[in-house]
Amino acid sequence: MSKMTLGSYPHMLGFEQLERLLERTAKTGNEGYPPFNIEQTSDFSYRITLAVAGFAEEDLSITVEDRQLVIRGRQHDDGADRVFLHRGIAARQFQRSFVLADGVEVGEAAMENGLLHVDLTRSRPETVVQTIQIKKG
Repeated sequence: MSKMTLGSYPHMLGFEQLERLLERTAKTGNEGYPPFNIEQTSDFSYRITLAVAGFAEEDLSITVEDRQLVIRGRQHDDGADRVFLHRGIAARQFQRSFVLADGVEVGEAAMENGLLHVDLTRSRPETVVQTIQIKKG
């Protein structure tokens, strides 16, 4: 049996980009760290919250490239000159990726009590009606 693609459906024209987007989303490779929430804050806005306890603002970076929101964290291991009897809190790095739909823009980001909040807004879709004239041949 062959794989069905969006191009296989004759009434769905121009959706090749959506198919590539779905493939890219499946390959983001996000692990389970750090945990995060996504909440809808209004009809046209969202908030992504990541639990980033132990990270300072300068340890975090937020970028948007090619409709993909990427949040990275890199802690500096300052334990080289310290002697640990038990080390259960490791300095680690992470990368979380979120694919954004067309019209979704990243707003502001804020740190609060070990949580990183990233606000997103979606533009309201415009209803466009277009009449096409038929040429006489």
